[in-house]
Amino acid sequence: MAKINKTIKTITVDADKCNGCRACEIACSSFHAEPKYSSVNPARARIHVITDRLRGIWLPIFAGEYTPAECMGRNKYIINGKEYDECYFCRASCPSRDRFKEPDSGLPLKCDMCEDDPPLEEPLCVQVCLNDVLTYAEREEEVDEDTVLDDAEIALQSLIDEYGMDVLLDTVNRMLQKEVE
Repeated sequence: MAKINKTIKTITVDADKCNGCRACEIACSSFHAEPKYSSVNPARARIHVITDRLRGIWLPIFAGEYTPAECMGRNKYIINGKEYDECYFCRASCPSRDRFKEPDSGLPLKCDMCEDDPPLEEPLCVQVCLNDVLTYAEREEEVDEDTVLDDAEIALQSLIDEYGMDVLLDTVNRMLQKEVE
C-alpha cells in the first residue's frame, strides 16, 4: 500500500479549564443547522459537554467514528472518588445510546472540524471557547493510503445495521419506482 502525506487535524481539550458554559455545543449545533445558523439544538452538536455539577467536572467530548455494535468493554474510571462507566466518555455513535445521533433520523454524527466551503480557519467550537479549553492544531503525517468511507456510506451502513440490507434495498427500490412514476 502506498504512503501519502495527510493533514491531521486535532482539537485538544484541557478539561481543567472548562466551566461548563456549553458555548461549544451551541455554536456547533448552529453551524450544522439547515440552513446554517438558523437554529440551536445541542442534540445535533458534534460536541457534548459531559457534566458532574456536584463535583465541578465538565468534559467536552467530540463525536467520533460510528460503530455498528456495542463495545464489550465496561471498564470503570474513578475520578475524584466517583466511579464512571467507560461509555460515559466514549466518542462513538453506537446502537446502545442516543449520544451523537441526529435526533430526527437517528443517523450517526461525527465531528467534521467545521470543514465548509470556504473552510473556517479553525472549528467554530474552538473560536467561541472563551477559556481556551479547546485548542486546534494541524500537522502533516505520512499514512498508508486507504479507502475512507464518506458520510453517505457511513449513514447507509448505520441504516443497514438497524434495519437490514433487504429492508433498505426494498425501501430504495420503492422510492425509485415512485420517482419514475
